[in-house]
Amino acid sequence: MDIALLVPGPFDTVSGGYGYDRRLLEGLRASGHDVQVVELQGRHPYPDDAALADARHALAAVPAGTRIVVDGLGLPAFAPLADELERRRAVGLIHHPTALEHGNTGEVRDALRAAEIALFPRLARLVATSQLTARRLEPDFGCDPARIGVVEPGTDPAPRSSGSGDGCAILSVGALVPRKGHDVLVRALATLPDLDWRLTVVGGARDVAHAHGLQALAEELGVAQRVDFAGEVDGAVLEAMWQGADVFALASHWEGYGMAVAEALARGLPVAVTAGGALAELAPVEASVVSPPGDHVSLGKGMRRVIFDTALRAQMAEAAWQAGQGLPRWSDRAAAFVSELEKA
Repeated sequence: MDIALLVPGPFDTVSGGYGYDRRLLEGLRASGHDVQVVELQGRHPYPDDAALADARHALAAVPAGTRIVVDGLGLPAFAPLADELERRRAVGLIHHPTALEHGNTGEVRDALRAAEIALFPRLARLVATSQLTARRLEPDFGCDPARIGVVEPGTDPAPRSSGSGDGCAILSVGALVPRKGHDVLVRALATLPDLDWRLTVVGGARDVAHAHGLQALAEELGVAQRVDFAGEVDGAVLEAMWQGADVFALASHWEGYGMAVAEALARGLPVAVTAGGALAELAPVEASVVSPPGDHVSLGKGMRRVIFDTALRAQMAEAAWQAGQGLPRWSDRAAAFVSELEKA
């Protein structure tokens, strides 16, 4: 199958969504499919003139007969091209509808929703990366359930985390943007000054003002010495952080799936999360602390015992490890995605 994957550039951006796309690309090519990546220029997902112009150019450049897959982050730029997308039976890859992004202004949110309501029902198929996202597409965006499929992310087998051996090392992985709720996590931990914890946040400063605000918040709450905003790291450095962690935490307001939580489970780490989107569905009860999105008081109370009660933490870690071994693997994700394309 000849496939063109249209996605906002740069394609090597560090995030769960881009990581999914890259792993999918690897699997498709390894299976013998000819996949072309088209990096869309301009501002996304709220498109500027450059994004709108490049979307038109990119679509026109895809050869006839090639299956078109547009990453949902770039779809709003194709709103003026809905007729052409429908004619060419394009497929949308939906990690997280952009209209649901936490922190957007009302004007931006309304514009994105209008674009997605106009586009989603006209695509030949929508492939969501979680069951939760798939369930939202019909009531929120008017999509035909018969045109919706799900291909959840895979996880790689990983060595079990050995822990810090000293206090409680908490790891959080996610870009520094409002939706990830790092401010909620910092506030939650600041309610536990009597416990021996330290937090490392791995993620790029996509929203520079927000990133500066997080550092200022840690200082204001008197926990700056315990919180390390490590930026974007990968490879051996990130693996060392996973190995040295005792607990994984993510306080997102919304996640379509939660790939970082899946990675934590694959390494046998207890998780502390909010019921933001699919996180609570992904994290098994025996291995997790779950609080309402945005509620730092509840999250802090939930994390207290996990931090100080090492016996409970060990039980949760075993439950996490067992759950992690049953997660989907990347080895079969490409075949699942091709199956969805064949239904379009």
